Amino acid sequence: MRRCTWILLTIILIWLVGPLARPLGAEPGPRSSDAASRAVSQDAVAGNSAKFRLHKFEQPIGEESFTETRNARGRSFTINFEFTDRGSAVPLQVHFDALDDLTPSKFDISGRNARTAAIDEAVEVSSGKIRVRDDNKAWREEPRPDKFFTIAGYAPATMQMLLVQYWKSHGSPAKLKTFPNGEVKIEQRGKDEIKIGDKTETLQRFTIEGLIWGRETLWFDSKLQLIAEISVDAEFDHFEAIREGYESALGTFVGRAGADEMAALTEMAKGISSVRSDLIVVTNGTLIDGTGKPPIPNATVVIENGKITAAGPRAQIKYPKHAKIIDASGKFVLPGLWDMHAHFEQVEWGPIYLAAGATTVRDCGNELEFITAVRDAVANGRGLGPRILAAGVVDGDGPLALGIDRVNNAAQAKEWVDRYHDLGFQQIKIYSSVKLANVEAITAEAHRLGMTVTGHIPEGMNAYEGVEAGMDQINHIQYVADIMRKQIPPGSKRVDRIEASANIDLNSPESQRAIAFLKSHGTVIDPTLVVFESFTVGPDRTLESLEPGVAKVAPELAVQVSGGGVPPEFRDAFRREFSKYVAIVGALHRAGIPIVAGTDQSVPGYSLYREMELYVDAGFTPMEAIQAATIVPARVMKLDGESGTIETGKRADIILVDGNPLENIHNIRNVKMVMTGGVAYDCGELWKSVGFKP
Repeated sequence: MRRCTWILLTIILIWLVGPLARPLGAEPGPRSSDAASRAVSQDAVAGNSAKFRLHKFEQPIGEESFTETRNARGRSFTINFEFTDRGSAVPLQVHFDALDDLTPSKFDISGRNARTAAIDEAVEVSSGKIRVRDDNKAWREEPRPDKFFTIAGYAPATMQMLLVQYWKSHGSPAKLKTFPNGEVKIEQRGKDEIKIGDKTETLQRFTIEGLIWGRETLWFDSKLQLIAEISVDAEFDHFEAIREGYESALGTFVGRAGADEMAALTEMAKGISSVRSDLIVVTNGTLIDGTGKPPIPNATVVIENGKITAAGPRAQIKYPKHAKIIDASGKFVLPGLWDMHAHFEQVEWGPIYLAAGATTVRDCGNELEFITAVRDAVANGRGLGPRILAAGVVDGDGPLALGIDRVNNAAQAKEWVDRYHDLGFQQIKIYSSVKLANVEAITAEAHRLGMTVTGHIPEGMNAYEGVEAGMDQINHIQYVADIMRKQIPPGSKRVDRIEASANIDLNSPESQRAIAFLKSHGTVIDPTLVVFESFTVGPDRTLESLEPGVAKVAPELAVQVSGGGVPPEFRDAFRREFSKYVAIVGALHRAGIPIVAGTDQSVPGYSLYREMELYVDAGFTPMEAIQAATIVPARVMKLDGESGTIETGKRADIILVDGNPLENIHNIRNVKMVMTGGVAYDCGELWKSVGFKP
C-alpha cells in the first residue's frame, strides 16, 4: 500500500524503480451536442484563460493553465497541469468540450495526478446516454441524467471552477452526479475578506465533497472565477492551486480552510450519538488502567468535567446519583490510544482517529496555518477530533525538499524553532535535506526552549550523526537498520541494500553497537512498521489479509489504500527485510529503548491496531504493546502526569473495547466507545460520519 499522503513510501518506491510511466491519451469519439437550457454569465467565461500556481505543503511546485475557444457547437477548454514533486514530474492534460451552458459533451484526462498515480479516462455524451472509459479500460454506457458534470479528482483546478459554475447556473442541486464516477456535494459557505497586497477583496467561499475523501475549500470572485483551491492530492498531501497574482494570500487561504472545514465537520457531528455531562460514570466493565497492574473486574471510573476523580473496584467507588451512567458490562475499559506518527492533513482525520480509539495524536509535519487552526479548534471545543501535539517540520534546500520551512543556516534554524515554539508546538521534525551543521543548530535552539527533536535522518547522514547532533527521536525503523547492516560497496545495485538489511545479524558487533548507542542516548524510536509491511503485498498476499480495515474505508480511498507492493524482482528480498525490521523493533524493546506506536497514516485509523499487533509479533506482551500506544508516548511527550493511564487526576481519555486485548491483542480492534474532552462518542457512528463502514 502506498501512503497517499505517505511521503516515505513514495520515496522508497521511486528509489526502487524510478519514475513510473504509462500510455497517455484517450480513445477518440464523436462530439455530442444538446440544446442549452440556461447560460453562465458571459462575463465569467467568454474568452477565458488563466494560470494557477500549484503548491504542495505551500511550496511552489508547478503551474496550471487553460485556454477556452468557441465554435458553433459550444465551448472547448484545453488544460495543462504539471508540477515536480521531490524530483518527480507529474504532468496532466485535459480536454473538455461543453455546450454554451457548460453541459459536458466530451471529456478526456490523461497523465499523472501524483508521483505514483497515473490516470487515463474519458467521457462522451450523447442525447440519451453517456459513454465512459476508466483508466484505459473498455468503454461502458450509462443513462444520461438530467444534470451532471464530468470531472475526475482534485486536478486540474480549472475543472473544479467549471464544475461550480455549472452547478450554480443549473439550480445548485443538493447533489450532482459526475462522470466517469461519483457524485459531489457543493456548499456555499460564506464570504471572506482577503488582503492581496494593498487591496482587500471579497471572495465567495465554497466547499466540495466527493472529488477526494472529505472536503475541499475553494474561493471565487464575483464573476465566479476561481481564485484559490485548498485540497489534497492523490497522495493525500496538502495541495493548493492559487490564481496568478494571489499567491501572497496562500497562508490565509490555508488557515481559513482549516477553520471552516472543522466548523462544517462539527456541525455534522451534532448528529452523532454521544454522552455529555459534567459528571459521567463508567461502570461494570473490566478496567485495564495501562499501568501494568492486573485488570480490575466490575470496575468503576468517575469523570468530572473531563477529569478522572476515582477509578477502581465498583464496591469501593461512590458517586452522586445524578451522574450520567455508561454501563460497560462485558467490555474492557482502557486508556485512550496515541498515534505518534499522524499527518492530520484533512479535518476528516478527527473522527477517524477518535473512531479508532486514538484520543491523542502527534502530528509529524504539516502546514503551519492549517494544523494550528485545526489544533486550536479541537482544544477550544470548536472541532471534532483528538488532542493534537504538533511537531513543526523543517527542511533544507535539495531535490527531496518538502514545504517552505527551510533551514539552510543557523539564523534560519533559530527563526523557525522560535516560531514553532511561540505557536505552542512541542517538537521540531527534521526532514530529509537538512545539513548536519543545521541539525545541530536546530536541536540546540529547541533544547534551549524545552522542545524535543524528532524526524528523518537526512540524506548523507546516519543515525549516529543525527543523534549526536541532538536528535531525541527517530521516525521510521529503516534508519536504525541502516546502522546495523554491513556496509555496501559503492555502486552496488538497489536490491543489494535490501538484501543487506534482510541479512542483519542482531548479535553482530554492528547491531550491538547500534543498540547500545541508542540506549545510552535515550533515543525514542517511532518504527511505523505498518508503512513497510504494506510493501510486502503481492499476488499471493493482499493488503486486506494483513489489514482487514482496508475493506471498511470510504469509497474515495479504496483505490489508494488497496495498492502497494514493490516490483516482483524486489518482493522476496523486501519481505525478508520487513521481517528483520520487526525483529529489530523487538531487540530495541528488550534493550529498554522506548518504542512508540505510529502509523504515518497508512490505512486510516485501522493501522494503529496493526502497528500494535506487529509489536506483539516482535515479542512485546499485549500489555507492552498497549503501553506503546498509551503511557510510553505520554512519558516521551512529558505528559504522563496528565495522560496515558486511567488514574485519578488524569484526563478522561478512555475507550471501551469488546474482548480482552491482554488475551489477544487483535481484540484492540473492537473499540466501541471513545471518551475525550468530557464527551463519550459511539465509534460506529464516528466511522460512518466520514464514509467508512463501522
